[in-house]
Amino acid sequence: MPLLETRDLTASYGDFQALFGISLSIEERETIAIIGANGAGKSTFLKTIAGLLPSQPGSILFEGTDIGGARAFNNVRRGIVLVPEGRRLFPSLSVEENLLIGGYGRSGRWTLERVYELFPILAERRAQPATQLSGGQQQMCAIGRALMADPRILLCDEISLGLAPIVIRDIYAVLPNIRAEGTAIVVVEQDIVQALGVADRVYCFQEGRMTLSGRPAELTRDAIHAAYFGV
Repeated sequence: MPLLETRDLTASYGDFQALFGISLSIEERETIAIIGANGAGKSTFLKTIAGLLPSQPGSILFEGTDIGGARAFNNVRRGIVLVPEGRRLFPSLSVEENLLIGGYGRSGRWTLERVYELFPILAERRAQPATQLSGGQQQMCAIGRALMADPRILLCDEISLGLAPIVIRDIYAVLPNIRAEGTAIVVVEQDIVQALGVADRVYCFQEGRMTLSGRPAELTRDAIHAAYFGV
């Protein structure tokens, strides 16, 4: 049984339909990547799974249980946790306070000490306002905050956006450590090279529809190009 499965998932913003019948599955301890251009529906997919956008009953199953239409706070309790695009840290709080908010009311594998082991720079700057961190350090803090909620599935939305290549490399280098703790990871990414390098399976979205799926070693450059650009 998959850890999480979507069945003909649709999503809309008012009268605008953004997803059209997305069906995929995520296994325990698996990393999947969702690639596609701007407007492909990647972020919408993550927000719908997280419960930030409405979904139909029967369209999302978690460990075989229907969670379609569930609210976001209930999904966090289940272990479905989102690292949002743009990081969305609380600017009035310190680094450590941002992390503690992620773990509010939760207890599990991830503690402050373990997050600091994963991202030592956060321990050095734990008392500083989150706004004083660099872009890469803010992304580390956003990931750490999500880990404090003890996720079963970590949904990462464009974690490389706007960051320097060396910083992106460092952030992607910790994903295997997170996975080793038993966490499945979904990475939404425009950077195809990063996506292929980290994923067990890759899905491509184009205008709200799935245009390609498979394991990275099985996908040719031409097939990815056609699925990505719709040609």
